[in-house]
Amino acid sequence: MPDSTPRNTARARSLRREATPAERALWALLSRSQMGAKFSRQLPLGPYFADFLCRDLALVIELDGHSHDIAPERDVARDAWMAQQGFTVLRFANADVHGNVEGVVTAIRTEVERLRRLNGER
Repeated sequence: MPDSTPRNTARARSLRREATPAERALWALLSRSQMGAKFSRQLPLGPYFADFLCRDLALVIELDGHSHDIAPERDVARDAWMAQQGFTVLRFANADVHGNVEGVVTAIRTEVERLRRLNGER
């Protein structure tokens, strides 16, 4: 797994400070290990920044807004790189967080539980 030690901390801080409303809403549910896993936000990961990352489970959660509609091939390349590094990526549209946060939370919780079982954790 690649080193997730912050290399561009100024950029990471900027991304956290400029979080979208959807990112802020989801962070309120992911922070403090509320999903049964510890997540960090806007963490450098290789050449990318993960919106939300659980290092223990190698789980990345990405929120997609309008900019992702413009160049979807970037997300394909990013997801492929992350998969090659052993990460699982869950993607949700910002609209999903605003309109169906319960569904987003359920999907994340389900994946956390699945990865814990795969890792032999409880």
